[in-house]
Amino acid sequence: MSRERIVSGDAQGVDAVPSSSGMAVRPRLLKEYVGQKALVERLSIALEAVKAREEPMEHVLLHGPPGLGKTTLAHVIAEERGSTAWITSGPALTKAADLVGTLTKLGEHDVLLIDEIHRLPAAVEEYIYPAMEDFRVDFTVDSSMHAKVITLSIKPFTLIGATTRAGLLTQPMLARFGITHHLEYYPESDLFEIIVRAAARLQIGPLDASAIDVIASRSRGTPRVALRLLRRVRDFAQVRGDGSISVVTVGDALDLEGVDAIGLDELDRKYMRVLKDIYDGGPAGLEAIAATLGDDSGTLEDVVEPYLLQIGFLARTRQGRKLTAAGEAHIS
Repeated sequence: MSRERIVSGDAQGVDAVPSSSGMAVRPRLLKEYVGQKALVERLSIALEAVKAREEPMEHVLLHGPPGLGKTTLAHVIAEERGSTAWITSGPALTKAADLVGTLTKLGEHDVLLIDEIHRLPAAVEEYIYPAMEDFRVDFTVDSSMHAKVITLSIKPFTLIGATTRAGLLTQPMLARFGITHHLEYYPESDLFEIIVRAAARLQIGPLDASAIDVIASRSRGTPRVALRLLRRVRDFAQVRGDGSISVVTVGDALDLEGVDAIGLDELDRKYMRVLKDIYDGGPAGLEAIAATLGDDSGTLEDVVEPYLLQIGFLARTRQGRKLTAAGEAHIS
């Protein structure tokens, strides 16, 4: 796509490499974390227990749509342990040496987040097993008949695996995570609280409750999207208004961004129009829809479809994707 999607849960701009303002809106401790109550309770119990025993936190697998707080939770767990969070991704660890270099930098009780862990190459994945279980890395030197295995000890750490596709993880990898949790979309009440806290920390205002409600309702149940919309509204209010943020200001700002009343953007609407107009509402195969749109099928499956499925506008059938009656009514 030529234009970044403001409603995408993927990390973009300030979210990709946390800046001072990005870190300012991120909760530091579990008690500050809003939403995902069941997970927070599980992590709270686990953290209290391992602190008392002076042990490393168990490895954690977080799966679900992007933008729901996986990276934030890695920072929170590290802060709770008084350690450091290190962030990398599966595609970035292309060879064993990349992983070994990362693991040997970790301090005691540090947290290593591997985003898109389902894309970790098989040749690298086998090296992470002894690291997760025994805090060691077996590194092979030379590939000839004189090859030997060097064992490197690493400090006890916590691996947090983040993925949008837990089904693509191998069984040996899944079995090594002590805590596994699926992150759900956030209700508007939680998004309201997140926006209020972020606005206060970013010194945005005045901002009335009705305006916050509008931002929350258009945020697709995703905190990262809510914060992105808040920043765009702030910019619009500063340049086109007097800096105050009202319902009218929010509506004008988000209309300009192409975000409609329920959080759909132009790519969502194009997807639905193609399915309705070209394929008579479906069913149609994902690859066919992607080819018609001139987009990547993986992008559609990971970024567009989850929310359309969540709100009941799209159905996945054995024959392919199909618009529901509600989806057809919305796009008409």
